[in-house]
Amino acid sequence: MQNVNAGKATSYQRLMPQNSENIRREISPSREHPLIVHSHLRWDFVWQRPQQLMSRLARSAPVLFIEEPIYLDDAAVDRLEITMPHKNIIRAVPRLRGNLRSDYDASIAIVRELAIRETGPLGRLDGLFANAVQWFYTPMPAPSMLGAFNEIGVVYDCMDELSQFRNAPPDLVRRERLLMANADVVFTGGYRLFTAKSAHHSNVHFFGCGVDVQHFSKARSAETSIPADARFEPPVAGYFGVIDERLDYDLIRALAEQQPETAIVMVGPTAKVNPDELPDAPNIHWLGQRSYEELPRYVKGFDVCLMPFAINEATEYINPTKTLEYMAAGKPIVSTPVADVVRNFTPIVTVAGSHDEFISAVKRHATTPNEQMIADGIEMASHSSWESIVSRMRSIIRGAVDESPILTSVVSSSTVAAATELELPGA
Repeated sequence: MQNVNAGKATSYQRLMPQNSENIRREISPSREHPLIVHSHLRWDFVWQRPQQLMSRLARSAPVLFIEEPIYLDDAAVDRLEITMPHKNIIRAVPRLRGNLRSDYDASIAIVRELAIRETGPLGRLDGLFANAVQWFYTPMPAPSMLGAFNEIGVVYDCMDELSQFRNAPPDLVRRERLLMANADVVFTGGYRLFTAKSAHHSNVHFFGCGVDVQHFSKARSAETSIPADARFEPPVAGYFGVIDERLDYDLIRALAEQQPETAIVMVGPTAKVNPDELPDAPNIHWLGQRSYEELPRYVKGFDVCLMPFAINEATEYINPTKTLEYMAAGKPIVSTPVADVVRNFTPIVTVAGSHDEFISAVKRHATTPNEQMIADGIEMASHSSWESIVSRMRSIIRGAVDESPILTSVVSSSTVAAATELELPGA
């Protein structure tokens, strides 16, 4: 599958040590506290919640986006590759020696020291991340990173129940409890996540999907062209997003078999699945990853948009970002009964309880779309901007940071382990 940059259409600017003054000139003055972000998702992966939020939060303060390590067997030294993929976003990719591959905690300790050095005196980022707020998308680095930057606050943005994903580290749940014990505020990307995390923290807020309406409404414009590799005879049923363990491949296979006249177009990178084992049929088209900028052009070619999620542990808590993006594009949508989709988006989204219902709904909406449902979807999307979410998040963070105990106390891992030993599901 072709793999291209999925972020905004911006070129990477490599920032070398001798250019520290240039870095400062590139960064806009802060009106808010800078953010130090720890992410399990890479900036140039599919453009989703972290990129949507951080690109907007960066308008008021610099963001240091620290990714998971990449291990290189031929590396003699450990280093941070620092680039600027977006205005006020500094991306730090740890490139570590290959012999550290099997020791996560040793790796993260090295990442911590590299980041402290870069943000400290004489570092490339000296002075840019004083009085920062640490923001976590993954709990895994929390034991090493909490308190490491003299941060004035901690945010945990829980966008998925990562412990239920394939190959999840067995220690993840304990690390999450440690992170939550030190977090000033917890955001969740789904309502079910909100109810689950509220049992363990007193300051949890549900912020579901947002959407860049202006961007995805391009799919409704006569001036927008459909890419050559996505031009198929109708009906066309399409999906964009990550191709991973959350999809129901038996459903996709059955849809292709029962509707051979329908072109099934799947746009997105593979993750944790073998591309060679994906359903193969003349009318299934796996196009691979495409950039965020191109997505409106692809979705314009869809007659009906698909959310063919499996109903399993990995999808129990998801609230798919693509739902509102499909709506803003003005397309009918068919989904399997993912809990947050049922709660948040019916009846605009047609939810099918079985494979047969799903396949029937796809055929119905592809050939005779319900114009009222489409109009209702456009209306819902218009009131769900990422800007409004970011504005409310900023206000909550300000209030939480003012009362933060992080300056005087970091709850230790051993304390959390002892306090939660008997109540760690899946530990």
